[in-house]
Amino acid sequence: MIEIIDAKFITSAPNIQKAPQEALQNEVVFMARSNVGKSSLLNALTNHKKLAKVSATPGKTRLINYFDVTFMDRETSVKSEAKFVDLPGFGYAKVAKSIKYDWEKNLTDYVAQREQIKLFIHLVDSRHPDLEIDTSVHDFLLTTCRENQYILEVFTKVDKLNQKEQDALRKRFPNAIMVSSAKKKGLQKVVQVIYDILKEEKNAD
Repeated sequence: MIEIIDAKFITSAPNIQKAPQEALQNEVVFMARSNVGKSSLLNALTNHKKLAKVSATPGKTRLINYFDVTFMDRETSVKSEAKFVDLPGFGYAKVAKSIKYDWEKNLTDYVAQREQIKLFIHLVDSRHPDLEIDTSVHDFLLTTCRENQYILEVFTKVDKLNQKEQDALRKRFPNAIMVSSAKKKGLQKVVQVIYDILKEEKNAD
């Protein structure tokens, strides 16, 4: 069993130019639109209630936040490190147009140019799987993702759906993971997938 045994905030950056310089391609980027539950998921995955700030005001966070995360394989007691990157939410309207343009350009530049990224985790509200903004983000990832980068789609708040709705969603998106931070559902699978992808990169080295 793979567990996250430690997680701590490292630094924040406004753009890719100010991002920490590291040689390893071990960044796991979490990205989502407003009110999808990104901070709640980060806290649930790391078993750390206040690692990522859960804001009542969508779009309040405008910085790229970095966290050092330690995984442990409970069978072998082997530890490994990764960086979780919390990107500001995309698609907000409650900021000045000039700020919004710079903000979103910083995000797209980061996604397209940051070579340290190994895995993009795109969070989608399971109750609203077909929003145009999520489709646009998914298409953008597909066009910018390098051969040595991965994309994982995660549907949040699955506890808000009944069983029939959950089954229909799984049928439409068989490669996605369904999670509920509130009910602790699907979290172990997300941790395992992240670990496996990072381990593959380490073995390739």
